[in-house]
Amino acid sequence: MPKKGGKHAEVGKEMQPQCKRAKVEAACSPSVLSFENPDSLFGSFISPIKPEKFFKEYWEQKPLLVRRNDLQLAAYYQSLFQLSDLKQLCSQGLYYGRDVNICRCVNGKKKVLNKEGKVNYVQLKKDFDQKKATIQFHQPQRFKEELWKIQEKLECYFGSLVGSNVYITPQGSQGLPPHYDDIEVFILQLEGEKHWRLYKPTVHLAREYNVESEDRIGNPTHEFILKPGDLLYFPRGTIHQADTPPGITYSTHVTISTYQNNSWGDFLLDAIPGLVFDTAKEDVALRTSIPRQLLMQVDLADSTEKLSSLLRRLADRLERTRELKSSDMKKDFIANRLPPYLGCDSDPLTPGGKLPKIDSKIRLQFRDYAVVTVEPDQEDPVSTVKSPVKQSVSAGVGSARSGILLAQGLVLFSQQTHGLRFPLSYLDALKQIWSSNTVHVQELNLSSDEEKENLALSLWTECLIEVL
Repeated sequence: MPKKGGKHAEVGKEMQPQCKRAKVEAACSPSVLSFENPDSLFGSFISPIKPEKFFKEYWEQKPLLVRRNDLQLAAYYQSLFQLSDLKQLCSQGLYYGRDVNICRCVNGKKKVLNKEGKVNYVQLKKDFDQKKATIQFHQPQRFKEELWKIQEKLECYFGSLVGSNVYITPQGSQGLPPHYDDIEVFILQLEGEKHWRLYKPTVHLAREYNVESEDRIGNPTHEFILKPGDLLYFPRGTIHQADTPPGITYSTHVTISTYQNNSWGDFLLDAIPGLVFDTAKEDVALRTSIPRQLLMQVDLADSTEKLSSLLRRLADRLERTRELKSSDMKKDFIANRLPPYLGCDSDPLTPGGKLPKIDSKIRLQFRDYAVVTVEPDQEDPVSTVKSPVKQSVSAGVGSARSGILLAQGLVLFSQQTHGLRFPLSYLDALKQIWSSNTVHVQELNLSSDEEKENLALSLWTECLIEVL
């Protein structure tokens, strides 16, 4: 356990009367994380807060500080990443910028102290000790399996990409100036202690990162010291800064982030083009020409009434069809999410067991990692999708005009990612497999037994289904 007392304890006492404390929920010896399924993982992640309460009272609304005076949980957090890990990781070939940033807050600004090329541990430790620089380690789940397990389960839970960075800050130092982010932030304190100050957002639910000056942000709304095992959450846009108090050798915490560019606005930017395209095929009003020289005009005020009318027609069609298809957002999530954790000793997944026949009963494997979507066909039937940790496999379907993509992440240590594409007529059958616990091949909604067996065999070959 880290040292306590000294100057930082006095600082903690001085903070309390100065400003309102963050909401603190008393913990009753929470257990370590549960990896049974995404729901149980998130429940244990924010324990003892219940998910229902979290999303009703805190999510996108206000910070939450969970104090955890639990030695078992603090020891587990410490295993996620430690300062002592850096020496061994540097020997694997880390590079400045890509893997590690060295920085310090100087006069309210971030000063980057990166060298060129590969990270040398002796130089890294020298900058840490002598220059009081913060070490920012990018995407540590690439090297730490427990973080990988946490993040891939959280990606299933949120249906959004989840990233992480580790920050290691020496005593009496601060790495970053006051700023806000475009992500939902979960802080896990791993080693030492960190003094945090949070401020009222200047941009609620911000869409971009920005540094704020001290004279603009005012007084903190929350101020506290995080200790090992503690968890802090705050919404995107929350202005924050943190330092390691004097008397504490160093602080290590991991920032786990999600919901970047995952708002309704982002979804509409992604989905509206498809809605316009489909509606224009049926509604002649969207196919009529725009006025002459409209593109040459600076002021389009005369056209706003017409545009408003067309937008209402789009809304009417959406209400009738109830179809709004995400395209790029869904593909980006599939392409970049983490594959499920199957253990480092697992062999690369290969088909095994019984071949699917017309009388077989089958079920989808890795349901939390499967997505069905309709998209235009591509000339190249094979797509390459890479994951930050291991390679992932995507199985897709396509036709001359449109098709569906059924994609999921798997641990494949040496094989390249590849995909399958099927005609749009297979959509209902794939939805059957995706939505049912089990289904007989004979019952698949396809016109012939040959098509049914071919679909089952194609998915079995990619280890997407198992034969019961």
